[in-house]
Amino acid sequence: MTIAVDLRQVTKTYATGGIELDALSDVSLSIEEGEFISIMGPSGSGKSTLMNIIGLLDRPTFGNYWLAGQDTSVLTERELAAFRARTIGFVFQSFNLLSRTSVLKNVVLPLEYTGVPRAQRRARAEAALAAAGLDPEVFMHKSNEISGGQMQRVAIARALVNDPAIVLADEPTGNLDSKTGQAVLNMFGELNRAGRTIILITHDPAIACHAQRTVHLLDGRLYEGAEVAA
Repeated sequence: MTIAVDLRQVTKTYATGGIELDALSDVSLSIEEGEFISIMGPSGSGKSTLMNIIGLLDRPTFGNYWLAGQDTSVLTERELAAFRARTIGFVFQSFNLLSRTSVLKNVVLPLEYTGVPRAQRRARAEAALAAAGLDPEVFMHKSNEISGGQMQRVAIARALVNDPAIVLADEPTGNLDSKTGQAVLNMFGELNRAGRTIILITHDPAIACHAQRTVHLLDGRLYEGAEVAA
């Protein structure tokens, strides 16, 4: 068993108006390579904070975090950014695409930050878009000219273009109709069966049940299982 994500007694504290509040409190979580896990909880439970720490967008106040065997506490901000780009692909509810930029360019952009030779970028981006189920005829459309389902597929292609071991998805079906959302969830299942670790952040039990395992956040504390008494 190889551990992809290993958080040990992680606490994240914010100071607001002279008062310290724990967004996360003593969170320990291990996720194996190739696992499909959902992290579920209501608004204000700490999901976004935990996602930011797992995704190397923030650091714990206390505790330790190892990602792919790397102690992240010893990395500089520059090293963190490079490690994040190589290791994690992000998929967000709001897609986070550049609206006036072509579909292809949106997917090429991450390659520009990871040292991929210019001659290889277009071919890799086109392959990622095709793998996400998009037809070549949409590659040159601006991202604001395509449907919400297509935009999320572009976002998934962008997340995969650097071939990350981990895909971190934050409410990825939140802006989609149920049929399109199901298609996106099926894609995550296919990616997981191909060997990728999938971490799905959601408030919805109907979405969480697509994962192999669910943990639940409530008031900054982590519980195994999807049922937690308030």
